[in-house]
Amino acid sequence: MKKGKRKKWMRFRHRVVRNVAYAVLYPYTRIKYGFKPQRFKEQGGRQYLILLNHQTPFDQFFVGMCFKGPVYYLATEDIFSKGFVSSAIRWLIAPIPIKKQTTDASAVINCLRVAREGGTICIAPEGNRTYSGRTEYMSPTIAPLARRLKLPIAIYRIEGGYGAEPRWSDVVRKGKVRGYVSRVIEPEEYALMSDDELYDAIRTELFVDEAVADMEFRHKRSAEYLERVMYVCPKCGLSEFESHKDTAHCKKCGLSLRYMPDKTLLGTDGAFPFRFLADWYDYQKDYINSLSPEDMGDDVLYTDKASLIRVIPYEKKEVVSKDALFRLYRDRVEIEMGRELKTLHFDEISTAAALGRNKLNLYHGDDIWQVKGDKRFNPVKYVNLYYRYANIQKGDENGKFLGL
Repeated sequence: MKKGKRKKWMRFRHRVVRNVAYAVLYPYTRIKYGFKPQRFKEQGGRQYLILLNHQTPFDQFFVGMCFKGPVYYLATEDIFSKGFVSSAIRWLIAPIPIKKQTTDASAVINCLRVAREGGTICIAPEGNRTYSGRTEYMSPTIAPLARRLKLPIAIYRIEGGYGAEPRWSDVVRKGKVRGYVSRVIEPEEYALMSDDELYDAIRTELFVDEAVADMEFRHKRSAEYLERVMYVCPKCGLSEFESHKDTAHCKKCGLSLRYMPDKTLLGTDGAFPFRFLADWYDYQKDYINSLSPEDMGDDVLYTDKASLIRVIPYEKKEVVSKDALFRLYRDRVEIEMGRELKTLHFDEISTAAALGRNKLNLYHGDDIWQVKGDKRFNPVKYVNLYYRYANIQKGDENGKFLGL
């Protein structure tokens, strides 16, 4: 055997795992999500680049049930830093690692490698599950990457996923979820497009707006943990919310609302100014983008108790403190751990990213610090305020992107 010969990414076991997973997950997704796979019959024996909008933690399984053979998914480094669990995931399905919210050259190289071996690749260009129900920001880098892979692009739309399981919620509501290939863009077609035209085509095809009362998704705890994403009150500004069952209220002014089965918001003590959470979410972003450093002063904006974890990428996580006190300011995060005070200034942070429902990653120099809060922890406010500060420091006071 030749020395230094690279092992293949694709393995026969991945096909076996896919078939076993299909048999197990088909009835589960039908019952849990009301999802019926809409097979991509035109697939044949071809490999594809699958691009999807990201709505639920089960999206990859929805895709896998609609395509034949194994699919190789881009996945953030967080799932590769869990010791034995990560090793098992690598062995079973070999996802392609990528660093969240960054341009990762190694991820591109690995995608090219899988494509050359004949594999089908799946990417969620948003890089985040939607918090609002609308398809969120996509990096324009998806167009040149797709062009380099030279694969037919299958646009996979998921509809109803946000209604069934909003990112901020712990429960799956009774309803129906649909997933299907809406369009295939052949290499010959996008060869005639500019990168901007290809990006616009991808973004347009993947845009789904769930801020419509088109069907009902029922659960008695439909509003619980809405405070994981919402922190700007339309009545009193920067605030905190608390939820219980199907209601949530502002802890500062008492403004209260109900989350209805058709996804609409209803004021409990009068009219609520937004019909859908997506409209409120847009208002929240506009509010943060209107703030200047002078507006925020140098007082503590938010205080949270959470665990501080050091992430060693692609290896493991080390718990530094299980009960740290986090103070969020306009330009920094202070972390109190007993007698130790650690300061992470926004000028020294390269990226802030929300993970899952209630986790936060802060990329500080060579360190990745993960903040894992309690059930009500809101990572969005840290990400938004960091990006607002970064935009101002870059001289882009009118910049709209707030990290999600």
